[in-house]
Amino acid sequence: MVFATTRAKAKNNLQQREQKLAAAVMIAPLMATLVCLFLLPVVIVIGMSLTNWSMTSGSGSYVGLRNFKFVVSDERFWKALGNTAFYTAIKLFADTGLALFLAILLDKKVRGLKFLRIAHFAPVVVPITASSLIWLWFYDPGIGPFNQILRMLGMPAAQWLYGENTALLSVLAFSVWKGLGYNVILFLAGLQGIPESYQEAARIDGATEAQVLFKIKLPLLAPVTTFVIMMGIINCFKVFTEVDVMTPNHGPLESTLLLVSYIYDLSFVRGKMGRGAAAALVLFAIIFVLTLAQRAFTKKSVDYD
Repeated sequence: MVFATTRAKAKNNLQQREQKLAAAVMIAPLMATLVCLFLLPVVIVIGMSLTNWSMTSGSGSYVGLRNFKFVVSDERFWKALGNTAFYTAIKLFADTGLALFLAILLDKKVRGLKFLRIAHFAPVVVPITASSLIWLWFYDPGIGPFNQILRMLGMPAAQWLYGENTALLSVLAFSVWKGLGYNVILFLAGLQGIPESYQEAARIDGATEAQVLFKIKLPLLAPVTTFVIMMGIINCFKVFTEVDVMTPNHGPLESTLLLVSYIYDLSFVRGKMGRGAAAALVLFAIIFVLTLAQRAFTKKSVDYD
């Protein structure tokens, strides 16, 4: 009996070792990928930010926090930060508000609902470079359709991407159009996930459709709204492609200079990789703090409610 028990324990231990070995073998490619594509680049960027490494010389020496002091004292950095903050505030307000409004409309039973849902999501699947080039033609001051419409209405043509006061707003309009469908789908999924029994109970108690919306639907959409805002902040602070395609030289008087464009300019145009790495870490810190603040504010609001 003792021998059988000992043999069973040994067999069990052997099976556990084999399972652990199999798990280690299966997880090894994922861990190697994470180390090579995430951990190692982060370590390299942190190390590079402490040097004056330059692309022209291909070498650099340790300079401590000098690159960070340069970044926070650079007027172009603060201009890029201001443009990015303005871009983020306007896009979050317009994108979230419009997406929620359209999702509420699409949640109704109307004719052609499937087509409308596909039409709103279609811009999301179009490659951003291709759609940026199309809108670049739309904004052309001479032959662009937008100015042709303004002329037909008897209004003066606008400069759009070629005016200091309109360049960033023009890029913003494109960005809202490009990403609107994604948020619409998220809000629509959240609305359709609300149990119908909650809404019926409210209607039986005499609640109007407006009260059902503001007292039932919107509070239950809080997790989706939090996700949309959080991802919106991150995406706005790392926007680059549409700005670089539509205004390759940062627009008139650098009116479309954003933080990622500033980092790219420092690193690959001017060749100051150390300063670019420091600016990238500052951007990471800003996004991290904003994300924590947004989550804390959301949690406080939910606890208060």
